[in-house]
Amino acid sequence: MGKRDLVFIGLVVAGVFALGASLMPPREPRPTTHHDATVYNSPEFCASVAAVDEAFRGSWKGLQPAPHAPELAVARRLALGLIGAVPSLEEIRQFEFLPAAERLPWYLDHLLQDARFDDYFAERFARAAVGTENGPFIFFRRRRFVTWLAERLHRNVPYNDLVRDLIAAQGLWTNEPATNFLTVTVRQESRNQPDPVRLAGRTTRAFLGLRLDCAECHNHPFASWKQSDFRGLAAFFAQTHLGFTGIYDGSGEYEIDDRRSGEKKRFPPRVPFASDLLPSSGSRRERLGAWVTDRRNPYFAKAGVNRVWALMTGRPLVAPVDNLEGANTHPALEVLADDFASHSFDLRRLIRVIGASEAFRLDSAADHELSEAHDAVWAAFPLTRLRPEQVAGGVIQSSSVATIDSQSHLFVRLARFGQQNDFLQRYGDTGEDEFEGRGGTIPQRLLLMNGKLTREHIKEDLLTATGRIASMRLDDRGAVEAAYLTVLTRRPTEAELQHFVARLGEPKGESRGKRFEDLFWALVNSTEFSWNH
Repeated sequence: MGKRDLVFIGLVVAGVFALGASLMPPREPRPTTHHDATVYNSPEFCASVAAVDEAFRGSWKGLQPAPHAPELAVARRLALGLIGAVPSLEEIRQFEFLPAAERLPWYLDHLLQDARFDDYFAERFARAAVGTENGPFIFFRRRRFVTWLAERLHRNVPYNDLVRDLIAAQGLWTNEPATNFLTVTVRQESRNQPDPVRLAGRTTRAFLGLRLDCAECHNHPFASWKQSDFRGLAAFFAQTHLGFTGIYDGSGEYEIDDRRSGEKKRFPPRVPFASDLLPSSGSRRERLGAWVTDRRNPYFAKAGVNRVWALMTGRPLVAPVDNLEGANTHPALEVLADDFASHSFDLRRLIRVIGASEAFRLDSAADHELSEAHDAVWAAFPLTRLRPEQVAGGVIQSSSVATIDSQSHLFVRLARFGQQNDFLQRYGDTGEDEFEGRGGTIPQRLLLMNGKLTREHIKEDLLTATGRIASMRLDDRGAVEAAYLTVLTRRPTEAELQHFVARLGEPKGESRGKRFEDLFWALVNSTEFSWNH
């Protein structure tokens, strides 16, 4: 073997070790994200959180609420809700390095400043706005739309501005990504023009939490909305056209065939309530966008809060998430909505208030009996099954002791993207209604137990958490604890510790590394891993 070959081999080996080392957290982790504690300690913020807490406590009469959850359990909830993954061992070490009072505020801000939050919430909002389908190939760019949303979230654009831009957007769907909200409804049967009916339905469900589209064909016997209400909203999109320059506003009216007269019946634009909030000037879509996002609109802020709450906890305050009709509300939702609107629809502030609220930080278990009544009024944190992307994100992050984020090696990020997409195709996507209660299936359980994603991420090698922890200079107790923190974001109980320490210390049979793989497999496939709690 020549010198050149030896040099090449040496470089490859050095590169592999360098990559492996880059996946390890420092021995003495330090928080790297800026955190301004004054935000959480300001009288105004504390008053908002206290008002939310009081609204919840008012519904707990006669019930003893669950105690506060361990701080690492709350950190896990924050990570699952804001980035769709579990905390890394590196983040946990940074978290525990801080004084106790600063840990949760720091971690919440750490996540809000992470590009993973922008990408994750952008995808969640995209599902509400344009669905999960790819749409018309020529006129719709879903990836472009999600990227635009992520960029707006990164800049913390007020939620009302973001929604108003979607409703009133003009231009090409490639250059003006907001117009994809409109072009996704283009169909050949509508002469390649945006569909006013679908746009009215999507607007009311996604941004007002109302199912006015249920009145599209006839007056519903149990709903307060009438067919004329829905047609009046559809008329706001009747002058929305698609041409060589993209989406533009032109002429046109919303008309339907009258079955009785055989003639076309025209419907003028009309809002179903709070007509005094509708501006008198501007294009029809500009006026509608201003009406939908007006802080005095009784549904806009509540719909936004209800969806954010659902993303952070796994369950909306009011279910279904897109049905806030009439008296279907919650005292805490009203308080949060008022606070959201009065603070310029600041999404990050809303998330901070929710994350600091008592209801969000309650345990899902207690020494006393917890009944369905506790669950109904949020006197205990609800147990919710992880959505598919959270399962995939949890498995992938659990395979690394370092945080897998935008600062990770390109190879790691590309692998994560491909692995997660492949897993979701096999596991099954929840679609647009992410919060509909669904039970797990046998094929899903088998995929998690025996599928490629789990198999590749628990194996013992240089780059996985299994291999890295097994190779650390830790005794068996320390190794088991590190595994539990990496996968379940908690330390093992004494009984769990003794069981797995004994298993790792068996003198015969498989190697210690293989037994460590078994430990990771058991933790990933535990019921606890697949639930938010």
